[in-house]
Parts: sequence; C-alpha cells; structure tokens
Amino acid sequence: MGGGHGGERAARGRRGGAGRLHRRRLRELEAAMGVCAAGRLWWGIVSCTLFLAVNGLYSASDDVIELTPTNFNKEVIQSESLWLVEFYAPWCGHCQRLTPEWKKAATALKGVVKVGAVDADKHQSLGGQYGVRGFPTIKIFGANKNKAEDYQGGRTSDAIVDAALSAVRSLVKERLSGRSGGYSSGKQSRESGGGDKKDVIELTDDSFDKNVINSDDVWMVEFYAPWCGHCKNLEPEWAAAATEVKEQTKGKVKLAAVDATVNQMLASRYGIRGFPTIKIFQKGEDPVDYDGGRTRSDIIARALDLFSDNAPPPELLEIISEDVLKSTCDAHQLCIISVLPHILDTGASGRNSYLDVMLKMAEKYKKKMWGWLWAEAGAQSDLESSLGIGGFGYPAMAAVNARKMKFALLKGSFSEQGINEFLRELSVGRGSTAPVGGGAFPKIHSVEPWDGKDGEIFMNEREDRRELYSRGGLPVEDDIDLSDVDLDDWDKDEL
Repeated sequence: MGGGHGGERAARGRRGGAGRLHRRRLRELEAAMGVCAAGRLWWGIVSCTLFLAVNGLYSASDDVIELTPTNFNKEVIQSESLWLVEFYAPWCGHCQRLTPEWKKAATALKGVVKVGAVDADKHQSLGGQYGVRGFPTIKIFGANKNKAEDYQGGRTSDAIVDAALSAVRSLVKERLSGRSGGYSSGKQSRESGGGDKKDVIELTDDSFDKNVINSDDVWMVEFYAPWCGHCKNLEPEWAAAATEVKEQTKGKVKLAAVDATVNQMLASRYGIRGFPTIKIFQKGEDPVDYDGGRTRSDIIARALDLFSDNAPPPELLEIISEDVLKSTCDAHQLCIISVLPHILDTGASGRNSYLDVMLKMAEKYKKKMWGWLWAEAGAQSDLESSLGIGGFGYPAMAAVNARKMKFALLKGSFSEQGINEFLRELSVGRGSTAPVGGGAFPKIHSVEPWDGKDGEIFMNEREDRRELYSRGGLPVEDDIDLSDVDLDDWDKDEL
C-alpha cells in the first residue's frame, strides 16, 4: 500500500510537473505573440497576430491620425498644434492593449490636441529619426517641434488626456510670460531664423528633376534634417551665401535645400547617409559631393569657381549710350572702363590690339564678375573728365565702383603686364581711389558703334581732334607748323 500510494503520489507529481511546464510554455508563447485572444487556441492566436501585422492597429474611421514619412513633416513638424504621437509595431502585445485607450484619448482630445500614430515597424526610418528603441513609444511634440518630449505616464485614456492637457497649460503659460515665441518647426526655422532664406530654393521629390536635372545652371543642393544640429549651424551661412552667389553669378549658380526626412525618395536616390550632405549638380554630369568648408565665404568661393568654369567669356561693350554704361556698372561690383585712341590714330588693327589686351584681362579676372567697357577718345568727353582721364594720354583705364561712386586710374602701361598689376592691386583692396567728379555719372552721348573698319577724316573733325590732343595726347601731323624751324641749327648727332 505504501509503495502504491508512493507511486500514485509520484505519478501525480509527474503529471502536475508536466502540467505546470505546459502552462508555463503557453504563457511564454502568448507573451511572445502579443496575446490576441484570451483562449489558448493555437490557430486563433496565429491568425489574429497575422491579421494585425498586415493591417496595423488604426483605421481611417478612428480619431487617431496615421502618420508616415510622407506626411509627418507637414502634419506634425510644420503644425501649430500640440501633438501626441505613438510609435508602435502591429505585433507588439503592449501596443495592442494600448490601442483602445489611445483611440478613446484621441476622441476626447479632438479639437484640442492632435493624436497620431506611426507604424514604426513599417516606417523604421521615421522611428529611428526620433530614437525609438521599444514599443510603444509615445512622444509629445509641443512648442519646439525639433525637441519632442518622451511621455512617461500611464497607459490609460484618462492618464493620456491628463498629460495632454497639462502640456497645453504649460504651453499657454509660456506664451503668456513671453518665454515662448510660438511653435518652432523645421520649415519655420529655415524661413525665419538665422537670416533671410529668400534665395535658398526649397526642393521636393516632385520639383527636383524639373528644376535641377534639366537646368543649364549649376546647383548646389543641401540635404538636411530639421532636427540636425549641424544643419542648423549651416543654415545662416547657406542663406547668406545663396544671396551673394545669386547676385554675383546672375542666378547661374543656385543654392537649394531638400528636407531629406520628408523627401526620402531623393535621399535614397543620392545615397544620403548623414546630415547635412551637399551635392553639386551640373547638366550632363554625375553629381559630386561638396567637401569644402561650411562658412559663407567657403561656399561662395566654391560657387564662383563653378561659375567661372562654366561662364562664357566676359562681354566687352562699347559705350554707345547711357543705358550701356548704367546697366553694366550698376550690375557689377566694378566696371573697368577704357578710353582708346581715336580710330584715325590707330587704325582698325591698332584698336583691335588694345581690345585684345582688354579681352585677355577680362578672361583672366572673370571670377570677379566685373563689367568691361570702352569708348573712343573724345566720344564721351564728360565721362573722361569725371574720371580724370586725359592727363596721361590714350589709351587710359579706370576701375569704377558705381555704388560708392569712386574710381581708381591705371597709371602704368596699357599692356597685359601693366593692367594685370593694376587689377591685382584692386583685387586685394590696394591702390588709391578718388570720388567720381560731380558724385554721379555725367551725361552720356549716344554714338554710332564702331564698324570695325579704319576711319576716314573729314574737314570738320580737325578742330575736334586738336582740342582732344591738347588734353595730353600728341598733335596731328597736319597741325605742326615747321615754317620757323631752322634745321641747320640742329646738331647732326641729335638726328
């Protein structure tokens, strides 16, 4: 009997141990699979889990707003509403238990606080962007959308609503005390902080190809993330450089920006792995990374190099009207004005040699984006007087800053070497300057442009030429009177 009872007790013990093991394994399985149903029917659990994994936890009929990488920036970051956002995974048991409470809270807060949800299992990049490492994770996007706060409260609808209303009260108090300047967002930050962003072109997945790929212009494109600290540091430098580059290149080099957290197709297409990433796009060439400095001057220098590499030769214009002078000098930091000898004194070949020298210098200094002009001696006599030209004879050259109405004169030779030394001094801010006579450009006479031919002299031009050369040039041969010169008085050695 004793042995029988002992065997029975042992058998019951073995059955009890097996039962406890079986129940423990079932509990472990239920926990792993998210507990879709209270029963322990294997197929019921499996099918419920698969259904949720495919369809998510929320539908369009709920007051919970489904958020994705496509709409997150517009709905949340650029919004002036306070947001509660749940990052979830459909297979997560805790997320499934939170779902009805989250829906109830969304309905209760409707019109006061916006409640959203992100399937972070499907949209892992969006979850990673906000440091989501477990599910569910709830974040509060308040006054500063770039610094979301973690929600650490209870998982009931009452607790969630209380936390949301508390966040609203805090926000209102900050506004009343003047400590909060309103809602901060990625878009607002790029449009209002750190300088004027009007010349930085915002690009999207939809607008990129039309604007950049098919453009004859050079594009420097920054791929950024609104929450990125380095991007925020670059922002004012990028904006200031954009304005300067637009002005100096006449819009031929453009600076743009792409929010890579929203326009993920572009970010993926160009292999963007970190922020900010700057790429250079030129028609017919593969994009290249910009690896220069991140200051305004560094960016401008690279942009001007790109412009000069692609820029056509500078134009050398004859001053035939007031419009030519004003449009050229007003549009450039400096305009280089040459006054060349009269065509009767040089002929076409002589004039072309002077023009060739100017064109070579214009090409050499084309990165400066200066304007280049010339006039025939005497054609614009008022302009010559205002620039002090004539005392050194012809050809002459002046560099004019039309904004400051100051000029500097070439005092060396009108040659490649002489002009190069003159312009090099100007480039480094050296050389003496003087105000333009009268403080403004004088009246400019409309004249016929040079036809490229040798000149013909007419009788009524003699007096004009005599007056012209009395200002420093050599006299015309016909005007020299040799009647009273005794050639016998000259020493033969002097010949």
